Amino acid sequence: MELNLCKRMPRNQEYNKKRISPSVVAIVGAILTLTGGFFISYNYIQSKKVIAYDYMANAFYEKNQTNKDIASQITESTEGETEKVEESDTYTDEYIGYLTIPKINLHKGFVDRRSTENDVEKNIMIVEGSNYPDVKRGNFIIAGHSGTGWKAFFNDLYQLTTGDTAEVTYKGKRYIYKITNIYKQQKTGKIAIYRNYDKTTLTLVTCTNNDDTTQTIYIAELQKVEEE
Repeated sequence: MELNLCKRMPRNQEYNKKRISPSVVAIVGAILTLTGGFFISYNYIQSKKVIAYDYMANAFYEKNQTNKDIASQITESTEGETEKVEESDTYTDEYIGYLTIPKINLHKGFVDRRSTENDVEKNIMIVEGSNYPDVKRGNFIIAGHSGTGWKAFFNDLYQLTTGDTAEVTYKGKRYIYKITNIYKQQKTGKIAIYRNYDKTTLTLVTCTNNDDTTQTIYIAELQKVEEE
């Protein structure tokens, strides 16, 4: 008896068997549409939250600066007497200063390093162990995300070169820095900072553009300090 183990069914039956049901196609399409819509909506909502947060933080910062100016005028009129003011243990989640880089149109506020908002998932972040800009020979270190999405505040840092300027506004003064060194490091969870310890510096840290294995460090030295 001859056995045909490779027997083919009629062409119309084979076509009907392979054809995907229109209802299955509709369901898969709906899932893909909903998934895409979710991610688009999430990024949109997060970006709006950042804008709203920036607006409120900016308003608080401007009001706070006005109060500081008034306090400064009162202090200057007290016959030269000075009083040492200790740093308060209390703080807010509002901006205490701004990082501005004219070349890439960056103007972003930063919060107190003790704040829960001092996080690269929410803002640009003051790295633990940093000095604030008003510390002589100190190093103000800020980290931020690059890449895509609403929190990629340092996405355009790769455009910077040595000689470019960055500014930090803090406590009524503008600290103007010039970038003197740019280098890369492997991502190990630690940052090696190579700077002149006789200088007051600003250090910016972010992921390297188009390279997930390294991070780029930008060292800038203080050039001058101006009143706001």
